[in-house]
Amino acid sequence: MKVILRQDVPDLGKAGQTLEVKPGYGRNFLIPRNLAIPATKANLKAIGEIGKQTQIRERKKKRGAEQIKDKLEKLSLTIEVLVGEEDKIFGSVTSQNIAELLMVQGMTIDKRDILLEEPIKSLGIYTVPIKIDKEIIANVKTWVVRKP
Repeated sequence: MKVILRQDVPDLGKAGQTLEVKPGYGRNFLIPRNLAIPATKANLKAIGEIGKQTQIRERKKKRGAEQIKDKLEKLSLTIEVLVGEEDKIFGSVTSQNIAELLMVQGMTIDKRDILLEEPIKSLGIYTVPIKIDKEIIANVKTWVVRKP
């Protein structure tokens, strides 16, 4: 069965793409969920419009992500932590802590989008990467300091 994708479908294809799929998958999954339409002559003519709309939507999304990246990179976060002897932190600074600080700053970022390789366990200045979109990653300067 030939179908035209209306939206991006993971592991299948991008919006506007014409694909050959098994009849049951197309009839029972893709078409009822409005992810695809049958590839008829009329629908094939309309495919160009779907592609244009998708490109416009992608450009808008990318522009918005670039603006968020600029805002994030201007921020400088300061995390105050309790320390013991030899400036050793009690606990650690995790992506959850950073997400909460960003929330206070007015930026809503999911903790799963904060790409810390491992929790921060010592005082210092760190550059924390934050995934905003597929290809857009912002680097936020984070200061981990001693709590007075």
